Amino acid sequence: MEYNTTRNDLAMREYGRHVQKMIEHLLSIEDPERRQRNAYAVIELMGFLNPHLKNVEDFRHKLWDHLFLISDFKLEVKSPYPIPTRESLSERPKPLPYPKRYPRHSHLGKNLELIIKKALVEEDMEKRAGFANAIAYYMKLAYNNWHKEMVHDDAIQGELSGITNGQLTFTNTPYVKAFRQQDNRERDRSNFGKQRGKFQHRSNNNNGGGGNGNNNQRRNDNRDNRGGGNGGGGNFKKKRY
Repeated sequence: MEYNTTRNDLAMREYGRHVQKMIEHLLSIEDPERRQRNAYAVIELMGFLNPHLKNVEDFRHKLWDHLFLISDFKLEVKSPYPIPTRESLSERPKPLPYPKRYPRHSHLGKNLELIIKKALVEEDMEKRAGFANAIAYYMKLAYNNWHKEMVHDDAIQGELSGITNGQLTFTNTPYVKAFRQQDNRERDRSNFGKQRGKFQHRSNNNNGGGGNGNNNQRRNDNRDNRGGGNGGGGNFKKKRY
């Protein structure tokens, strides 16, 4: 019996004890060619644990790095990738610089300002007009998303002229469908009516036409009950004193 207390620690638990024993056996092989063949076999076995990523190039690079990591960087084989070292794995990555952009018009964003600058330096008048029309369409769309209502084209033209100092003017009318609560309510009502009609149609089909007969029977019973109080043919009798 071999207990866990007598075994060495697992370098990477996701590969298990058997893979680690195979890599330890690689360290004991003296023939370089045989050790290299067995190293490729161990890499294939490690890839079987994640078969959907076995043929991905970055994944195979990671497998070779794990092979050297489990062997405590003592395995001497040829790798198709740069062989990692203990120092390279312990290095901390450099922090990524956060993009600091401060748009003058926050509701339009920084990308629209870049497009406006590109439109102002455009010499072709057709392309410049296309830039202006696209910019006006986006401005109207942004206004509609923020305010939930339609905006007149004169307001868009005034804001565009203020941003570009009157250098850009759009020619077409940017059509943006307005978002209105009333339209949504009417749409919800129509959808509810359609669903209700489908439900009633299904219930009538399931009853097989018996629903109308039950309704007629109920109406006849109600008429008999109403007539029984006066004509004496009903269930109720006149109380005598």
